Amino acid sequence: MTADQKLYWLFGGVVGVLLFASALGRLFSRRVASPTQRATVENLNARIKAWWVMIAIFAASFLLGKTATLLLFALTSFYTLREFLSLTPTKPADNPPLAAAFYLFLPLQYVLIWSDWYGLFAISIPVYAFIVAPSLAALGGETDDFLLRIARIQWGLMLTVYCISHAPALLILPIPEFQGQGFLLLFFLITVVQFSDVMQYVFGKLFGRTKIAPLVSPSKTLEGLVGGGLSATLLGAALFWITPFTFWQAGAMAFVIVAMGFLGGLSLSAVKRSMGVKDWGNMVEGHGGVLDRMDSVCFSAPVFFHLTRYFFAA
Repeated sequence: MTADQKLYWLFGGVVGVLLFASALGRLFSRRVASPTQRATVENLNARIKAWWVMIAIFAASFLLGKTATLLLFALTSFYTLREFLSLTPTKPADNPPLAAAFYLFLPLQYVLIWSDWYGLFAISIPVYAFIVAPSLAALGGETDDFLLRIARIQWGLMLTVYCISHAPALLILPIPEFQGQGFLLLFFLITVVQFSDVMQYVFGKLFGRTKIAPLVSPSKTLEGLVGGGLSATLLGAALFWITPFTFWQAGAMAFVIVAMGFLGGLSLSAVKRSMGVKDWGNMVEGHGGVLDRMDSVCFSAPVFFHLTRYFFAA
């Protein structure tokens, strides 16, 4: 099959799964009686509705091509950066580095991917943004909490722009005998990440007893992580045929994605707790903010990208 045919089959499979999940959610909503069960089912149905929207957007970006996909992820970075920094106290002296973050380094990162300029893409934020941001803030003359304020801006850039941008950067990887099929790698990454999140939620609700970090994320349990992680790893292995990996390599890559996604979600939960909030926003019904949906991608995308580039790219 061609890359396009594989994606049509994959999207068809995802739509089938969502149809089945929607039917189950509607059935459960009619049969549950207790307030706790009803709240769980309502949360699950809200998540399913959000997944329908996300799949539709993802499918549209595929049909419209590379530029549309990059624009989609650039908008995602914009909204996640705004959510991250909106919960962070700033001072007037921070306006110049904030403007540079949103209107210089964010678009530059995606332009560099669009132009296949990997060398500058890999260092523009961790080198140049880390020099420019504190320099602009220092010129403002405000020294109160200077290190804390700049660290928040820099870490926001790293998480929401630099890390997330590695997902669409999969489109430009020069992999022998896999040219023009980068969208399949992007599909692999997003599918494994989202399926892992879903199955960890399901296994956690059904079997969760042992909390991993109750003060950071009370809903994350060892049973949920093991059950959801193994499910997503098996799914990734089963999707080897859309990747340049063998069955076992695909399983290993999926395992890494699951592990990094879990650590990303846990780390950003710790950030939220430290600021006294439950969600990053309320843009996505049933999921909170956009960053609540992308927290797993923040850690998994760059690790998956660089492992793939190191072992499989020309």
